[in-house]
Amino acid sequence: EITSLLSLCGGQFSSEQEIRVNSPFWILNIPSEEMARGLMKRTVCAKSIFELWGHGRSAGELYASLKNFPIDKMLPYLQSDSTYKIHIHTFNKTLTQAQKIKKIDALEFLPFKGKVNLKNPEHIFWILEDYGMNPNDVPEEPFHLYFGRWIADGQRELIESYSVKKRHFIGNTSMDACLSFIMANHGRVKPNDVVYDPFVGTGGLLISSAHFGAYVCGTDIDYNTIHGLGKASRKNQKWRGPDENIRANLRQYDLEKYYLDALVSDSSRPIWRKGMLFDAIITDPPYGIREAPRRMGSQKETVKSVERSTENQLLVSSNYHLSDIFFDLLKFAAEYLVMEGRLVYWLPIYRPEYTEEIIPRHPCLKLISNCEQMLSSHTSRRLITMEKVKEFKDQDENSYLLDGQYMPYRGHNSFREKYFSGVTKRIAKEEKDNQK
Repeated sequence: EITSLLSLCGGQFSSEQEIRVNSPFWILNIPSEEMARGLMKRTVCAKSIFELWGHGRSAGELYASLKNFPIDKMLPYLQSDSTYKIHIHTFNKTLTQAQKIKKIDALEFLPFKGKVNLKNPEHIFWILEDYGMNPNDVPEEPFHLYFGRWIADGQRELIESYSVKKRHFIGNTSMDACLSFIMANHGRVKPNDVVYDPFVGTGGLLISSAHFGAYVCGTDIDYNTIHGLGKASRKNQKWRGPDENIRANLRQYDLEKYYLDALVSDSSRPIWRKGMLFDAIITDPPYGIREAPRRMGSQKETVKSVERSTENQLLVSSNYHLSDIFFDLLKFAAEYLVMEGRLVYWLPIYRPEYTEEIIPRHPCLKLISNCEQMLSSHTSRRLITMEKVKEFKDQDENSYLLDGQYMPYRGHNSFREKYFSGVTKRIAKEEKDNQK
């Protein structure tokens, strides 16, 4: 997320920058404070950003580092007519008030000339202490200490204000608010973009993109979901109400002006005119766990089910294998994304069989990131971000079939069986243990 947002703000992530996997603190080299503020206006992963004045592995190292920080960079924030306060944050340890005051008093060598104001200071300084990630083994002294000037907070409050629990219209698979904002950031969604979701469902992913000023639209094969009809997903509610739909969700957050439309359509058969239409495609395809993946079929095909929609039209739906979903999605993105536009989607994985080779590829799309979210001990899903780097030509349409890579992806088709095999084994084990 941070890498995507840095590039959106005009910055660049340096591979030399230190990534601390076992620490919540991260040192970035950002060229301007303005860029840092732009980053924090979007991120839901980062909590706060500071101008680093000093750091070290011990208090002595921290003080030495602070004494080496250029005095001319400090002085604008330490003037006699300014107000300030110093805040202490410890990760994985709680300090008493006396301990905090002692640590603050130890910084008296810094040339503070202003007055302390605890309620509404002009400048806030933070001491950050890292006591590791293991709550069962907390060291006496921190592994690392930092001191810096607070610049901005991230957007973590969006997780609560856009919570699915408070949302007007939800379904069985509505995306968690935090993840939907992360996906919009991976897609580098910006004002006046056009963002599309081919498996739109109840429109959870449209909301995060609209929040960032993009115009949003989507399609779904389910007539009832698009029109807000049928059985409700909420507990103690049997049927959906008269105004439970995607438009009402966007209206709830005052984002209706960004809503283009949602259409009943089969994603395997694109309805769009030829050309580069979308700045980003952000979606969560059905894995077959809570919602069965389907596509339009003909009477000649093996018919899975015959349903009658609200409009009394005969809908014949056939199996839509996961491997076909992903290939259709990549092919669609390659054709309809603008150059440098991004595709962001979730790929379900059976962990014992996972290798990077099973990630679907397309010659027009470059893999940008691959992040894992655990679902169970044996399954997870990966947030895949791809960027369009080559113009789509007719010969690219089925190019993935020619390179011999198609077969490994067929394993995705049995994800449902593998997912529930773990559940079945666990239930059998619990029954066996109970019998003992």
